[in-house]
Amino acid sequence: CEGDSNLSMWIYVLLGNVLRGIGETPVQPLGISYIDDFASDENAALYVGCVQTISVIGPVFGYLLGSLCAKIYVDIGFVKMETITITPSDARWVGAWWLGYLIAGVITLLSAIPFWFLPRSLHIPGAQGSEKCTPEQTSFIKDPHSGKHKYPADQNTTFIEMAKDFIPSLRTLLGNPVYLIYLCVSIIQLNSLIGMVTYKPKYIEQHFRQSASKANFLMGVINIPAVALGMFSGGLLMKRLKLNIMGAARFAFGTSLIGYILSLFFFAMSCENAKVAGVTLPYISLDSISYDKHSVFAACNSDCFCSESDWDPVCGENGITYVSPCLAGCASSSGSGKNTVFSSCSCVGVAGNFTASTGQCPEKDDCDRMFPYFLALSVITSFIISLGGTPGYMFLIRCIKPQLKSLALGFHAMATRTLAGIPAPIYFGAIIDTTCLKWGQKRCGGLGACRIYNTTAYRIAYLGLTLSLRSISFIICIPGFILLSRQLRKEERNAVHGALANGGTELEALRKEEFKFQAQVATSRDSE
Repeated sequence: CEGDSNLSMWIYVLLGNVLRGIGETPVQPLGISYIDDFASDENAALYVGCVQTISVIGPVFGYLLGSLCAKIYVDIGFVKMETITITPSDARWVGAWWLGYLIAGVITLLSAIPFWFLPRSLHIPGAQGSEKCTPEQTSFIKDPHSGKHKYPADQNTTFIEMAKDFIPSLRTLLGNPVYLIYLCVSIIQLNSLIGMVTYKPKYIEQHFRQSASKANFLMGVINIPAVALGMFSGGLLMKRLKLNIMGAARFAFGTSLIGYILSLFFFAMSCENAKVAGVTLPYISLDSISYDKHSVFAACNSDCFCSESDWDPVCGENGITYVSPCLAGCASSSGSGKNTVFSSCSCVGVAGNFTASTGQCPEKDDCDRMFPYFLALSVITSFIISLGGTPGYMFLIRCIKPQLKSLALGFHAMATRTLAGIPAPIYFGAIIDTTCLKWGQKRCGGLGACRIYNTTAYRIAYLGLTLSLRSISFIICIPGFILLSRQLRKEERNAVHGALANGGTELEALRKEEFKFQAQVATSRDSE
């Protein structure tokens, strides 16, 4: 403990993530606005879908890299690996998390180079005036000059001029009720999504007893590609079906609702806890799992003077895991490292064989058969929910005036990252920690990481919180659809009245021209 560093190393990790967030945040809102400005109307949804898909493909390689790093011990190069007695499947194993940061940092620097070569403006294919507007654009564009940028690409605008226009623009943006409701729904949905994705590998580890490396590998190879395919397919379907703003909203809502219904089946995919004496099983009855408060001390280990806080699990010959060799009543050991065998374990007691080996007992039960079904359902729900991702993003672009597009996307990114990206992992983690059965202890005292959870309570808390947030978002969608349909009808009426007024004006002009022509003819006759 005296050798522990007093430096708070987590501060450097925090600052690094803050700088990374500052650098990556403008890419999505400004990049998508750039695409929408210079792409043809019929191709915009497809291009946005491609960008969204590529942004999802990145985590595939991230999870694969994480899986590789999780197999490497955190202090690789500083310790002799043959002296390590734990394996990657052990709850105490810590992978080389720092290695992923180094590799990803170099790749991020290289990926920034192409952005320097993007032109300020591109040739716009075809006319994009009001005569070429899509149905959803014509429903919302009221300003005849709204298709033009307030600050053209070739015009240098000072920061003060843009700052003066910021507050009125933000007031106009937040005064749009449809955008405001979409923002609230996005924040709640992303709270659910981020919390679910953050703790899904941990859920797989604890519930289905998989290693951290395998959990990350499965997320990267199976789950994330389904999301990427869904994003791309959603953009393709929107282009083929030529969905207007209401169609895009209904499509996104429908896919989210179907995914929600399918997610309810996760509650049925349950697994029993690992059999750990003194934690999930009482020493006096090692037959049935119980979540009552048990003591790790019993008559068989009362003379050993064991520590209650240690977590050094061993597997007895009876198939039961014990918190430590001491609490298993073991008196001697042979071998070293992972091959250590403990003998004369008075708490094991199986027909004269009182030995135990290092690590938890491998559990072979219904979870092995349930896990493939969990993965299959996870892939299907991820694909269906992500189908609505691109139509939902196009709805965001189309529900506001074109000159507010960049501001709307930027404010949406800021709000979702601040109100969903930051708090969701915190309160999800706090709620999940209430289901812990056995806490570890730090070397110098204090509460460490959770070693084993109540899997039933974990499943209810994790899935229940995820689906509850999505239920709230569906309720908020109802007034959003009502306001959207009213605004569309209002714009249609205004368009009809405008057309009639223009038609009447043109008819009056024709009559005036005809009257002038007749007057000229009469004058010429009189002169003759």
